[in-house]
Amino acid sequence: MDIFDEIDDLAIEEEALSNEYMNRLERKERTVRSRPDHFNMWNSKDFHRRFRLMKESVQDLLSLIEDKIKHKTQRNQCIPPMLQLLITLRFYATGSFYITVGDFGGIHSSTICCIIKKVTEAIASLRPMFITLPRSDEDIRKSQEEFYKIARFPRVISAIDGTHIRVQSPGGNTAEEFRNRKDFFSFNVQAICSAELIFQDIVARWPGSTHDSMIFSNSSVKFHCDNQAFGNGIILGDSGYEQTNYLLIPFQNPNTPAQMLSIGLRCRLPLAQDIIVACAILHNLARKKNEDEPPEDPEVDVPPQPIFPPSIANPTSAERLQTRNIMLSYFQSLINT
Repeated sequence: MDIFDEIDDLAIEEEALSNEYMNRLERKERTVRSRPDHFNMWNSKDFHRRFRLMKESVQDLLSLIEDKIKHKTQRNQCIPPMLQLLITLRFYATGSFYITVGDFGGIHSSTICCIIKKVTEAIASLRPMFITLPRSDEDIRKSQEEFYKIARFPRVISAIDGTHIRVQSPGGNTAEEFRNRKDFFSFNVQAICSAELIFQDIVARWPGSTHDSMIFSNSSVKFHCDNQAFGNGIILGDSGYEQTNYLLIPFQNPNTPAQMLSIGLRCRLPLAQDIIVACAILHNLARKKNEDEPPEDPEVDVPPQPIFPPSIANPTSAERLQTRNIMLSYFQSLINT
């Protein structure tokens, strides 16, 4: 073998290595998956089962957020607003991984992440429209009348409680603050509801280890109550709250007839907070539309909610029992008549 043969062999070797390197960098051929028309392909019952809202409600919701989620142009096979909304609703309904929801909508999982974030923020921005406390005299009176119809309990405008929404460990130095009494990571979400089961207020920013009374003490609702924004209105809570003249809690040891009357969110914490608010808005939308409970979805396995026995707040002073004593006298009078 002479010098020229050696040079040829080296050249062939270098060309092979070069081709191998270039092939690694070669971009894959772009493919556009077929995207199903979920809005039209399902009948009303199947649509309700999969997306937990009726078609009419979805259309109304889209009209409120379409400008916030639609693309500026129709280039590059952009995803229409309706499909973006339905993908997000399906994610809320199932809590599936992004790749699973992506397969449902014919979209790559990396795009799904952006869609869910954008649509969730758009829905959460509707909070002032859908989640409001009664402020006018007429609204307060109507709320009190609706509660009175349930158990002849006067002056009540709202009921309050906390619920734990499971999340993944956020990591970092503050991760253990999110571990609750049941030993899983969560947000402790404060919710205030009307007699019609409409969310009137929601606070979704406190870690799971926070006591219910602490959340209420630092909420805007307490500020409004302290300033008598709700007139003589009363809020009903459990023993996890402190007894006041505007928040009534149960008797600890009733002794008279009058007294006895997950899987978790797999996303970053800011997005999880927006999802909680967005789901409360969707619930209120469904209630205002008088929708029935959606049919059970066999693809969704909803685990039972853990039961948290109320953690009793600190004892209250006598002056904070004035309203409760008035209510006690009222119910005693009903029994005596």
